Amino acid sequence: MSTKIIIIGGLSAGPSAAAKARRTDENAEIILFEKTEHISYATCGIPYAMSGKIKTRDKLMVVQPELLKKRFGVDLHLNEPVIDVDTNAQLVYTRNGSYSYDKLIVATGGSAFLPPIENVQNFENWAFAKTIEDFDKIMKRGVIENSEHITIVGAGLIGLETAENLVHAGKKVTVIELSTQVLANWNMKFAQMAANELLKNGIDLKLGTSVKAVDPATQEILLSNGEKFFTDFMMVSISVKPNTEMFVSKGANSLPNGALIVNERMETSLPNIYAAGDCASIPNMLTGNYGWFPMGTHSNKAGRVAGANAAGANETFMGGYGTAIMKLFDYTIARTGLGSKDLDRKNIPYKSSMIITGTTPGFYPDPKDIFLEIYYDPEKGTVLGAEMIGESGVDKRVDVLSTAIYAKLTIHDLPRLDLAYAPPYSPAKDPVVVVGYVAENGNKGNYEEVNVTAAKTLINETKDLTILDVRNPGELHNNGSIERATNIPLDDLRNRLDELSKDKPILVYCAKGLRGYLSSLILAQNGFKNIYNLAGGFNAWKNMY
Repeated sequence: MSTKIIIIGGLSAGPSAAAKARRTDENAEIILFEKTEHISYATCGIPYAMSGKIKTRDKLMVVQPELLKKRFGVDLHLNEPVIDVDTNAQLVYTRNGSYSYDKLIVATGGSAFLPPIENVQNFENWAFAKTIEDFDKIMKRGVIENSEHITIVGAGLIGLETAENLVHAGKKVTVIELSTQVLANWNMKFAQMAANELLKNGIDLKLGTSVKAVDPATQEILLSNGEKFFTDFMMVSISVKPNTEMFVSKGANSLPNGALIVNERMETSLPNIYAAGDCASIPNMLTGNYGWFPMGTHSNKAGRVAGANAAGANETFMGGYGTAIMKLFDYTIARTGLGSKDLDRKNIPYKSSMIITGTTPGFYPDPKDIFLEIYYDPEKGTVLGAEMIGESGVDKRVDVLSTAIYAKLTIHDLPRLDLAYAPPYSPAKDPVVVVGYVAENGNKGNYEEVNVTAAKTLINETKDLTILDVRNPGELHNNGSIERATNIPLDDLRNRLDELSKDKPILVYCAKGLRGYLSSLILAQNGFKNIYNLAGGFNAWKNMY
């Protein structure tokens, strides 16, 4: 007798599970229930459709229902929400009746979260910015054509992508964020660089505040800090909550947010029930704890494994570790693994190394820098995470470092990677190679590499600290300097060492870090102690302070 597989949810993980289940078992009976009329559309493309970068709505529809029916033999039930599941009798209930299953795959995704906002129930000019139904509501109301000012609530990845695309559509945009920084889980200096790019492109950032109320009569938004302003339309893009109440109420193990805990085979704690996508929790491969990574990459891979195993295979999905990337006007910002905030929050010991370096050789036209910081185990040197921002080549470096994390490579392995080189794509020493060298050098004991936050603390708290700027005088004149800094250019340093006290701690910096490193070696080999080199140099400093 054929296996009967029921799938609940048709956005990403569900269709992926259905297709893989069919490829695994040609004779399985596969039924998929979707509460809306749409399946498998590109939610991540919605911001780009608002700006017209994606020309038509049809381009967002990844898989047509007929393809799932005809090519994969799936019994597709659109506009038929599942209203209950009897996990003991193995029955699924909809308004049309009951359906038995041998294996059940939960791919119910998540629902957009609306914080408490006074009068929002009477305020017509707002929408979420998550689903195709949200997009249709926005477009049918002529929001893009008729609005001059649009407010985005939430400064996460989707909120900022939406903000950028609305600017490209010619709108004035305000972004409201409860945290004191955009991209709340990122290291502050990278978040600040992202914020600088938003401000440069005319986006009004209101940080450290939230929407308290809306006034339907005046179209005004009232913030928790007392500020009030007019907007034509408000889009809410804060977070999502896993749609799992039906299963948590029946005893399924879950995270506090409701995400169903699954094993590597995507099995929940309920018998014969799998889960995948935004409704499921997967292991964080770096900490071993369960995490929640609501990303399309994981939805597709996890759905694939759930579908295969429901059909009789024995495949595994080991989890994720938080790789993410976003285009932000002329810049790209990305991260992988554990960032400094994650590591601090989990009390995991780490060291960090930051570089600012070119993504192509200096002789090649239109050079662009990348700001890149890695975090690594202080004893073994194993790479734990990375964050970066730049105008070119960020996608390549984040993927290389993501692979390095998966392979448990160390800072000593990075310089030994055989990475592709040609002038249009990379310098002879790729930024990933360079950050490995910098991390190695920082562990030889000649000096201590410090980030801008640690440098600020040194300046404020260290008595008799010498601040040494080794840039050329013209650079100070054009770009500024750290207050109280003594300027001795690198090329003059050997002849002017007597101007510095060996008895005082010394903070060295240049523009990006290389000359500071060379200066630190000169000082160390001439008897100076307590030497600190500012990672990323003044370029990193001025982006923070």
